Amino acid sequence: MKVAVAGLGYWGPNLARNFDELAELAWLCDLTDESRKVFAERYPHARVTADLGDVLADPEVEAVVVATPVPTHYSLAKQVLLAGKHVLVEKPPAMRAAEMDELVALAAERDLVLMPGHLLLYHPGIRKVKELVDSGELGEVLCIYGNRQNLGIVRTNENALWSLGVHDLSVICYLLDEEPVEAVAHGRDFLTEGVEDVVFCYLRFPSGRIAHMHLSWLDPHKMRRLTVVGREKMVVFDDMELERKVTVYEKGPWKRAETYGEWQTRSGDIYIPKIATDEPLRLECQAFLSLVRGEGDRGKVARDGAMVVRALEGLTESLRG
Repeated sequence: MKVAVAGLGYWGPNLARNFDELAELAWLCDLTDESRKVFAERYPHARVTADLGDVLADPEVEAVVVATPVPTHYSLAKQVLLAGKHVLVEKPPAMRAAEMDELVALAAERDLVLMPGHLLLYHPGIRKVKELVDSGELGEVLCIYGNRQNLGIVRTNENALWSLGVHDLSVICYLLDEEPVEAVAHGRDFLTEGVEDVVFCYLRFPSGRIAHMHLSWLDPHKMRRLTVVGREKMVVFDDMELERKVTVYEKGPWKRAETYGEWQTRSGDIYIPKIATDEPLRLECQAFLSLVRGEGDRGKVARDGAMVVRALEGLTESLRG
């Protein structure tokens, strides 16, 4: 399978590496002379261009990976789909729900793959958490909350919601398999005017379950943690841990104490399931190639991506309100 990668900045090189090993890396596309020169030397068997049109004109290219700046995702993904090629586009694939809906419809009409690059959905730890949720081992899931904080890269062209929140938002929607009916966000632009560096989000789902996200570039701790609270058990996914990625706690409300009418808690075992160490990006790339080959549900992958964009748009409207 011949694959092209468009965008060789921050994330594109990682995608190029994986697709060079999993498929035939046929084209590399980037506007920067220096990037084209560097990667032409690294992948001498791939053709290099600054014009995506060259890639789309090649009838042997089956799929294109878009890893360019976020504002260009929608227009480039649309060009790829109109050219009759499958597309993996980095998150988010569009910045407006209407644009994402257009891409989903276009992919469906042409029976093409439109896959958003929601990397965490392919993390073995998140897959384990999904398994625990779907199996009922946690009992009824009540709420989920995520902490994605760091005193790290402070962006001036993208706020914490769009830069950090899309990761946890995609995972929350994946774990619950529901679309939020209420999305509220509050934040402040302490460092760059108009760019919120601290954001708090609240989501409510049709089932009554709720979720919360704390997103910040202003925090003393680097945190990449997601907690799922069930009636029977609770589970924590912590991507900062080297070995303890997933921890399951047999904790929950038990019964009302007759004396005071307060809830007593039940506390049991704590266990750490073994999590595979496969590279999430490698698994994501493999999943994309499987969809291109006709395996799996192409439509659901695209629709789930649209669900995330709609939630992002709702949170953004709330933030601006």
